[in-house]
Formats: sequence, C-alpha cells, structure tokens
Amino acid sequence: MKEILQTIISSLVEDNSQVKIEEKENEKSICFEVTVAEKDMGKVIGKEGKVAKSIRTVMKAIAGKERKKVTIEFLD
Repeated sequence: MKEILQTIISSLVEDNSQVKIEEKENEKSICFEVTVAEKDMGKVIGKEGKVAKSIRTVMKAIAGKERKKVTIEFLD
C-alpha cells in the first residue's frame, strides 16, 4: 500500500526528493504520515481539501481488501 501512496503523491508534486512517507501499522489499522516540500503541500491537499480526500478514498478502498483501517496525515 505504501508504494501506491508513494506513486500517487509523487505524480502530484514537483520535488520528488522531498516526499517522505512513514508507515505505522497496528493489528487492524495503518497510519501513513506524508511529508512533502512546503511549496508542494497545496497541490497535495488541493482546493478545499478535495485532492487529499480523494487520496484517502482510494487508499481506504485498497485497505478494505486487507480488512484494515487506513488514516493518512499530511504533515507540514
């Protein structure tokens, strides 16, 4: 799942070297903490958070197959 999230985020940003994704996994849930360059944060979040919401929706659909709950946090 981390690879899929990495691909999605990398396609949105200009500076791929600044993309960092940390994965914290429990029995039933996975939390991804995404850090990007400050100038790319707006692209990842999108207008009114629509892009971020779409990313979360896609990741939740993928996690549903594995019967896990996914949360994605975008860090400054």
